[in-house]
Amino acid sequence: MPRRNLIAGLALVATATLALAGCATGSSDAGSSDAPAADDKYGLVEAGTLTVCSDVPYPPFEVEDSSSETGYSGFDIDLLSAIAEKIDLKLSVQDVGFDALQSGTTLAAGTCDIGASAMTITDERKANIDFSDPYVDSLQSLLVRADSDIKSIDALDGKNVGVQQGTTGETYAGENAPGAQLVQYPSDGELWPAMQAGQIDAILQDQPVNYVHEQDDPDYKIVETYPTDESYGFAFAKGEKDELRDAVNKALKELQDDGGYQKIYDEYLAAK
Repeated sequence: MPRRNLIAGLALVATATLALAGCATGSSDAGSSDAPAADDKYGLVEAGTLTVCSDVPYPPFEVEDSSSETGYSGFDIDLLSAIAEKIDLKLSVQDVGFDALQSGTTLAAGTCDIGASAMTITDERKANIDFSDPYVDSLQSLLVRADSDIKSIDALDGKNVGVQQGTTGETYAGENAPGAQLVQYPSDGELWPAMQAGQIDAILQDQPVNYVHEQDDPDYKIVETYPTDESYGFAFAKGEKDELRDAVNKALKELQDDGGYQKIYDEYLAAK
């Protein structure tokens, strides 16, 4: 979930020379303006564009989509597209690894303006990341084969349980299934195929993601869900994007009030 590096402050000597010459003669360019671009206050990676880092795939939150202008869609992507439109920005998506994203490393490096990857707001992450207001609540869940003898988390002793590295699902499994053999994967893109190939006996991860797998393949089912009071937030580099974060929060609230949020939620997260 290609990397874009922020390059700022580049000026050509010839341009500087011409500028000085213009001052010396007192000439002015009628087309020039000292007013900053409207989005300069956000310190964007690319002017006029909200650059999003996300770990793809993680359905239904982010998936590759060749029909989309960004090349991606999903709940997170579509919601941020609507938010970007509210603040007069285009949207660009970078596919990056989740572990570096949730640790704050990717954001601090200036790869993107905002992280969106179904990221749970936690105190540990808050030490390195600034979060938006919560935009969705979630549960953890246990997915197994429909013919499995695993009926609950208590039956995981000695079983190979797939988790995504660096997630709250991994933490929950470690704390509540100490007898399980946890197998870490970088993303659901590797986790789900491993389950289908029989390399793991179960997946413990966010309920909306496991729900998609359950709906897509009747050979698999969710046997338990676990309330964890988890909420997702959009992530920002610590202490660096206050104005952008405020604008995102304002646009999110507007979408929640005008029905735009509910429309996106019903498309991706409402039980069908």
